[in-house]
Amino acid sequence: MWIFKVGVVGAGAMGGGIAQVVTFSGLPVVVKDIAPSQLEAARKHVEGIYQSRVDKGKMTHGQMQEKLALIEYTLSYDSFTDVDIVIEAVPEVMKVKQQVFRELDEVCPPDTIFASNTSALSITEMGAATKRPHKVIGMHFFNPAHVMKLVEIIPGAQTDQDTIDTVQQFAQDLRKIPVVVKECPGFLVNRLLMPYLNEAVLAVEEGAATAQQVDEAMGRNGFGWPMGPFFLMDMLGIDVCAHVGEYLYSHYGDRVKPARLFYKLVEAKRFGEKTGAGFYIYSATDAEPLEAIIQRMQQAGEVQTGTRFSVDRLIMPFLNEAALCVQEGIANVNDIDMACIAGIGMQVNKGGELVRMGPLEYMDEMGLDVVVEKLEALEKELGPRFHPVDILYQKVRAGELGKKTKRGFKEYTV
Repeated sequence: MWIFKVGVVGAGAMGGGIAQVVTFSGLPVVVKDIAPSQLEAARKHVEGIYQSRVDKGKMTHGQMQEKLALIEYTLSYDSFTDVDIVIEAVPEVMKVKQQVFRELDEVCPPDTIFASNTSALSITEMGAATKRPHKVIGMHFFNPAHVMKLVEIIPGAQTDQDTIDTVQQFAQDLRKIPVVVKECPGFLVNRLLMPYLNEAVLAVEEGAATAQQVDEAMGRNGFGWPMGPFFLMDMLGIDVCAHVGEYLYSHYGDRVKPARLFYKLVEAKRFGEKTGAGFYIYSATDAEPLEAIIQRMQQAGEVQTGTRFSVDRLIMPFLNEAALCVQEGIANVNDIDMACIAGIGMQVNKGGELVRMGPLEYMDEMGLDVVVEKLEALEKELGPRFHPVDILYQKVRAGELGKKTKRGFKEYTV
């Protein structure tokens, strides 16, 4: 199946960004929302992205106008009668997404693919609300959509192969890197990322380090990430992180139990950059220092204290979850590494040189026996959330320790 026209429902930052990506590839797109103000915000967002390209000399003003002319903004579904695929980018609420797909079912042709930009919710559950579950699929873009290369493709239980193949090709036509991921809560990247982010918040609320110290240790001059976890969460939105964290907790249990500080900041409506304050204070001059909030929590006995911070404390849960995704067949080994490089910019600082490397190759380089030892030490110190997953023990017992034995998660010839 070929894609000639695209629909986007939801004109927020992601919806607008996806629409820009579609028009950049030369395809027409119709963007729907229920609020005129959202449509206008999306229009300005898309124009801003293109204007930036003009300012940098990457395209002419005329070329920008040609791209902008490919977008129709609307409050109705009237222009959805001939779309080949619809990407919904409405709020992360299952009932809202199901209602959108029910409405689309009534107006779109039978062959139209329904794709969800959800970052964590069940594609199968969405499909069950439609008359075409075989045409429902996850197509998770990363923020900002016009910059980030990764798109997670998530088939539901009834999604047919033609739909999977079509959406993979469509993603490639959009100049993206598609990675097919088995459906599970959080899919792949968010599932790996949340234990890392949550452990960072636990370390800070327990007084093991400050947010600034953690960000410095994990950033370019430390471990190597493009930015530290607290800058990242403030950029993504602490409310979004807390919502995803709570959803994963409801499915995966205590190993990803959200830190209490998430709830404190959400209650205070400190969602990050977009509200002027989060873990850091931006434009909100009346915001209470984070240290004062943490001190109150500690004095009230709401959190434990006396733990210590280390880079391993944050990175090992991330690596352990990646190993578990291999064990569960969530994605293949190469795709897991590629997703972490393309989706969250994973890189490792090796003697001052930043080397792009996914979690599985990084574990192979470290040695899987060393990974197990580090996890067991952290489990003894901080609790069972660090318990090594079975596949790590299996590989160590088999002597597949990584690069030093030429076989670990991957095989090595030299």
